[in-house]
Amino acid sequence: MKYTRLAIFILGIVTTITIPAIGQDDVSVGAFPEPGYDSVRSKYIKTFPNHFFLWPVLKQRRLGFEMQREKDSKTSVSYRSNKPYSLGLGMYLFELAIEVAFALPQDEANRRIYGESDASDLQLNIIGRKWGIDAYVQNYDGFYVDDPSVKIPANQPYPHRRDIETTNNGVSVNYTFDNKRFSFRSTYNFIDQQLRSAGSFLLFGSLSSFKAAGDSAILGDSYVNKFGSASSIKSFKVTTLGIAPGYTYSLIYKGFFLNGTLALGPAHNWLSSMREDGVEKNDIKFNAYAAARIGLGYNGDRIFGGFSFIAQGRSAKFDEVQLLSSNTTFKMLIGYRFGEVGILKKRIWDVPKALIN
Repeated sequence: MKYTRLAIFILGIVTTITIPAIGQDDVSVGAFPEPGYDSVRSKYIKTFPNHFFLWPVLKQRRLGFEMQREKDSKTSVSYRSNKPYSLGLGMYLFELAIEVAFALPQDEANRRIYGESDASDLQLNIIGRKWGIDAYVQNYDGFYVDDPSVKIPANQPYPHRRDIETTNNGVSVNYTFDNKRFSFRSTYNFIDQQLRSAGSFLLFGSLSSFKAAGDSAILGDSYVNKFGSASSIKSFKVTTLGIAPGYTYSLIYKGFFLNGTLALGPAHNWLSSMREDGVEKNDIKFNAYAAARIGLGYNGDRIFGGFSFIAQGRSAKFDEVQLLSSNTTFKMLIGYRFGEVGILKKRIWDVPKALIN
């Protein structure tokens, strides 16, 4: 019977993580090891080792790109996904945070104007007091075309490229230098509580691969005069290794907080592209990598909640075109901390032993 309970527990964890990926919804998992007592840190940051948390969450993740003429940034064409918001539930127990969200249905008017985008989104977050890791696997297809030079009448559909598919895989790491006075976890995961206003210098590192491909040229013949030979590119891939120093600061007032984060630095790009005529081109270039975050909300002893927006972007040059790609996440949540009882007082590494004994 004891081994049966252990098997059911393990199966439940695996099911929670894998089913949303198959259903093309959002899932994120985070581990949050508690540090030992620190007198300086305790004045700025409060932890909740004897509580478990529950929170409903509304989120939207988007993946898009823009093709911009190198010598004229005003001449550009954007390809945007129409991914609906997702609604789900998050929980923090056994020192493990799990968040699962399912896509909400879109109304007919929205689909008629912006088309449909299919998306598979899997994300893993691990945030400690010094280090943070964000790994992701994204696959999107179906994009509407936004050309500022083409005026779309009100309530009329945008051009839609159902054939364009993008993949975005990668891992980013960040290091917080003044981790005794500043906590990322208090703003974006609410695992800690920031007691006083504080900030810290940061260092971001990222390794990622972004690919976009269509059944025909992404820009096409109608853009030959504006983008030259780049208008015939059918697919392209950018593998980026970037490093970006930055700074973050949280303003605190009676439990309310406002956080801003910005990091900018150089990136090494490995580029490959293929034109409609089958000609392939490979290149290596240096460019820029950027990471930005903003968070606003309330973080009390029991109730917490707020808004956050996280963006990562990269740029790369193909022929006469500058490619700008971005990965963004908007999230809104509200939650409550409960006192732990019974088995909930265990940590993730203690649970299998507790179920067997």
